Amino acid sequence: MKINLNIKYILGIVPLLVVSCTSLDEEPVSNQVTTQFYTDQSEAISAVNGVYSALLFGGDDQTLYNRGIQVATEISTDDYIAGPRAINTNVRALAALSHDAANDRMEAIWEDSYKLINAANIVIDKVPLIASDKISESIRQRSINEAKFLRALAYFNLVRWFKYIPLVLHETTSLSEDKLYVEQADEDDVYAQIIQDLKDAENLPEPTVYANEDVGRATSGAAKSLLAKVYLTREQWQLAASKAQEVINSGWYDLFENFSDVFNPQTENGKEHIFSLQHKGYTSGSRHQLAGCEATYEVPGINGSYADAYNTNSDLYASYAKNDRRLPVTLITEQVSPQDNKTYTLSAPVFNKYYDNSVVGAQYQSSVNFPVIRYAEVLLIYAEALNELNGPTEVAYEYLDKIRSRAGISKLAESAPNLSKEAFRDSLFEERRKEFTYEYQRWFDLSRRGADYMIKKLKAAGKTNVASRHIHFPIPQRELDLNPKLKQNPDWENY
Repeated sequence: MKINLNIKYILGIVPLLVVSCTSLDEEPVSNQVTTQFYTDQSEAISAVNGVYSALLFGGDDQTLYNRGIQVATEISTDDYIAGPRAINTNVRALAALSHDAANDRMEAIWEDSYKLINAANIVIDKVPLIASDKISESIRQRSINEAKFLRALAYFNLVRWFKYIPLVLHETTSLSEDKLYVEQADEDDVYAQIIQDLKDAENLPEPTVYANEDVGRATSGAAKSLLAKVYLTREQWQLAASKAQEVINSGWYDLFENFSDVFNPQTENGKEHIFSLQHKGYTSGSRHQLAGCEATYEVPGINGSYADAYNTNSDLYASYAKNDRRLPVTLITEQVSPQDNKTYTLSAPVFNKYYDNSVVGAQYQSSVNFPVIRYAEVLLIYAEALNELNGPTEVAYEYLDKIRSRAGISKLAESAPNLSKEAFRDSLFEERRKEFTYEYQRWFDLSRRGADYMIKKLKAAGKTNVASRHIHFPIPQRELDLNPKLKQNPDWENY
């Protein structure tokens, strides 16, 4: 299988090779070991590409950012349920909040995350050892810092999901107990490592530097933006505000004038996209799980699996103003059949962000990229941090209202100009909810607001099983069985 250098094809095709990767110009060789492999620049680049591929490939076809997070976490929120064709009992248990440590979706995101981390660790350990006449110093540093960015992203997800996780910073090279059985780290230590990795990754090239064949790689802007989000999650408000402002002042990014362009293959990797996972339909091994699973089977010719569904007990759909330009991109209630050209009214609102009009009957071949972080979020991070520091200042209103203005709805500064800090916070979280629907944000937002907030929101949406323990997920039972040094999250003991 020949692999095109363009990272869109890399992320769509390359399998995750934990201990071996190949030059992008050669047939992949699966039996090389790391001691034989990291010898020159092309192999270093190929190894990093393998780390990127771990975001979309893993133990099964529902991996990390290819629906894995949706199945394992988002489906447990107020706005999502398992769709009519979600037949996996583990998925349905998560939607009903009746899951436990034996749920295989928990195991999948844990395992796939640590596979990515191990692949990143190999790059970080091995690329510095390549002889200086075999690799340019700029590519050496870029490769290491890309791996650090991706490792930080994986650990950021893991620590928010599970809280108590092992912190592994070097390649697993031995099957000895001291290498395999790793204790859980202190949460603060995990975050310290995430922050350090992202500070190193800030030295990546600026987004304007990359040529076409490197579009989609992590950049300095991506590292700064994710770092701002980490600070926000840690409630380090001044650091979050300063880092978000740094991204804003860089001039590298801007909002699309039309919200729909965020999810248009013709405008992919545009001015609002800070870091996106690249999808290309009809490439070997690539299936766009989000697009296929959001699409309905109720309309002739659409042929979606409808495994991810909107929770009709949620007030999300009704919360959009009728003229909100985000609504027809995000949720639809009717659809034209490509088979008979009739308009069909759907039984419930259907998610629509990853629908690709060029492959109407084969949405698993959608070419809509998945935005991990985009400029709209940086603006809301800045507004939130400013509010937490000094209340809803004029500037905090201004940056939240940039999002509302693009959506075509009234500015909050005009409709509710004198909000308290608490009321502004609630308004901002609702804006995040509507802006980032089906973008792997809701569960993390509910969790970081705390158990009381999550319980209130989920109970209002009919998920009465919710309890305080649900702000995290249980350590997978299989991991506890395999590693005697791991301990269950105290909130999940005896469940």
